[in-house]
Amino acid sequence: MPYADLVEVALYDADYGFYASGGRAGRRGDFLTSPEVGPLFGHVVSHAIDAEWDRLGQPDDFTVIDFGAGPGTLARSILAASPRCGRQLCYQAIERSTLQREQHPEGVVSLEELTDEHIGSGTTGVVIANELLDNLAFTPVRWDDDGTALFSTVDLGEDDELIEVFAPEPSRSASQLIADRSVVDQTDAGVWVRHMTENVLARGKVIVIDYARLRTEDVEIRTYSEHGRAGEPLESLGAKDITVDVDLEAIQRFAGTASAISQQHEWLRTHGIDALVEQGRATWEREAAVGGLAALRAKSRLREAGSLCDPVGLGGFTVAEWVV
Repeated sequence: MPYADLVEVALYDADYGFYASGGRAGRRGDFLTSPEVGPLFGHVVSHAIDAEWDRLGQPDDFTVIDFGAGPGTLARSILAASPRCGRQLCYQAIERSTLQREQHPEGVVSLEELTDEHIGSGTTGVVIANELLDNLAFTPVRWDDDGTALFSTVDLGEDDELIEVFAPEPSRSASQLIADRSVVDQTDAGVWVRHMTENVLARGKVIVIDYARLRTEDVEIRTYSEHGRAGEPLESLGAKDITVDVDLEAIQRFAGTASAISQQHEWLRTHGIDALVEQGRATWEREAAVGGLAALRAKSRLREAGSLCDPVGLGGFTVAEWVV
């Protein structure tokens, strides 16, 4: 079995889908994603969308494509923030799970996949991939003594246990995504980024938010279960998430240099999270004694900001942007 197929077996859930959370923390409840912290993340993303709409001259036809949209948590909070481009906005939520698509909010075009019919001669707008690329299929790489790249496949051992077998694949070795320090082949992620910049967008921006490393040599394969690290990927298959750092060095070599790279806490501040927090603080101080929904929302905004901007937590995620 190719290792990439193993990753999909480990991640895919017929009800909850490959990329989605089902309203829980992470795909299996093993981690929390930024949109699930609360609506503040989507509110800030709506500011980034408006900023791109302004940069493009406020076009009449403006599309946001949200890949791996899950149950529409991010879409719901973006639309609730009432972006200024709202009347010109077509919001496309791409999600392979039927159950997840059924939960998408009104005002969203729900799609199982993005096809040429939807792209036409090219889209004007923003492509968003929040924690998508680290969940695309990848293949571990090892190097033998003479510098030959060896790629992982999965087989059955004598006792029917899963074992990893490494062998050379000349066609893979020639890829721009493979360097002498690579620990994974992330061809799917590289192809996705290049497809977005070369085929999907005519004008606009691709925004990738993910676990990522700027240097190939720092990339690591990880597993998670019950909110913690979970050991070897081949053990207890289906009971844990298998994920990997996004190798931005390799992807940029293959798909083109990103226009901007920052950490999530920096990116959120660039797009106005501090002002939103101060609004929430003022509302809380004014309404706390009275109580009510406004006060609770304001207090929640303060809590959400702390989680989203924590540099050793969600705030340490990488935001990479490609301008087209």
